[in-house]
Amino acid sequence: MTSTGPAGGAGSLWLPYTQMRTAPPPLRAVWTDGCRIGLADGRVLVDGIASWWTACHGYNHPHIRQAVTDQLGRMPHVMLGGLVHDGALRLAERLAALLPGDLERVFLADSGSVAVEVAMKMAVQFWLNRGERGRTRMVSFRGGYHGDTMATMAVCDPEEGMHSLFAGVLPRHHLVELPRDEDGEAALDAFLAAHASGIAALLVEPLVQGAGGMVFHPPDVLRRLRRLADRHGLLLILDEIFTGFGRTGTMFACEAAGIVPDIVTLSKALTGGTMALSAAVARRHVFDAFSSENPLHALMHGPTFMGNPLACAAANASLDLFEREDRLEQASAIGAQMADELEPCRTLPGVTDVRVMGAIGVVQLEAIRDMDRLKAALVAEGVWVRPFRDIVYLTPALTIRPDKLSRLTGAIRAVLRAA
Repeated sequence: MTSTGPAGGAGSLWLPYTQMRTAPPPLRAVWTDGCRIGLADGRVLVDGIASWWTACHGYNHPHIRQAVTDQLGRMPHVMLGGLVHDGALRLAERLAALLPGDLERVFLADSGSVAVEVAMKMAVQFWLNRGERGRTRMVSFRGGYHGDTMATMAVCDPEEGMHSLFAGVLPRHHLVELPRDEDGEAALDAFLAAHASGIAALLVEPLVQGAGGMVFHPPDVLRRLRRLADRHGLLLILDEIFTGFGRTGTMFACEAAGIVPDIVTLSKALTGGTMALSAAVARRHVFDAFSSENPLHALMHGPTFMGNPLACAAANASLDLFEREDRLEQASAIGAQMADELEPCRTLPGVTDVRVMGAIGVVQLEAIRDMDRLKAALVAEGVWVRPFRDIVYLTPALTIRPDKLSRLTGAIRAVLRAA
């Protein structure tokens, strides 16, 4: 018999980011459509976070659903070891064409954390294959988050990324401040000059540090990082798992800065929130370091479900929608509406900031003293919004209608005013 407690509604499930003994019972979802979630008790919630930012076209989009259904009838899965299939080949070509510069070699995996681990592995082996040993460390940034696996926890800010318990267990990397101004750039320049011989790559979330509190930085920061990586002969990895596919207002966040990273990681909205899939995409010179007569120079990595045909079908269908419908214009309209409708929160007690970038809206609070009560109040308003740390945020589907978006912003205003 499963142990009971406040989260007993989970049955035998072990839920993420949840203290199972004290958490309230989870809500039971029974259907999704567009930007709505239907619950078993008959309530319908307007979803403000698109299931951790994945459902960029809304839930259950008919074009993606049909593509997955058709693929299921032909070939639900086949290994990529020694075999390929049209869906993976087409997806790789399309991603290479969409991404800037010569980001042209696409390694498919099955989750964002794995894509970041693959990117880190690529970066370290890039130097090993060139005969340079000792370049094993990453430089990552305070406030950053890159996943919950052991390797990715090691490059998160342990305080911002929920992983302080593991500080004595994880590999050691360099955690530094983002170069937000000229002084910051000079400080990082000096740091890299002293440590470059042991560094494989710089790793950063471009424009928005998501799980660290939806903290924004301007495109100039990315330009500084590109300059410094080039100056010190380092690789630059951009973690676009959150920011990719229109979330910040451009298809990829790096476009706002006009830079090309050496490796970029993608996931979340890659399949329109339908299937698990991720990618680590490398530039030509990175791939060339692995292309050799020496079998030891191959990238020895291969998730069992990498390039799953169902997931590739969903991703290709999602890219169809980006081609056919102006999602970036929709993201801009969402941002303008959120900026207007969330701005009144700025005058409420306990609110320290209101900020918007692309289709991301954030109300910053001094603190959230009763998280469960705040979440329950939002549900009572008929919306699915999941505050964390000290923010209430929105990352809705890019297809959300203005009236549904107003439901979300209105609920946030009402709940924070009452609180």
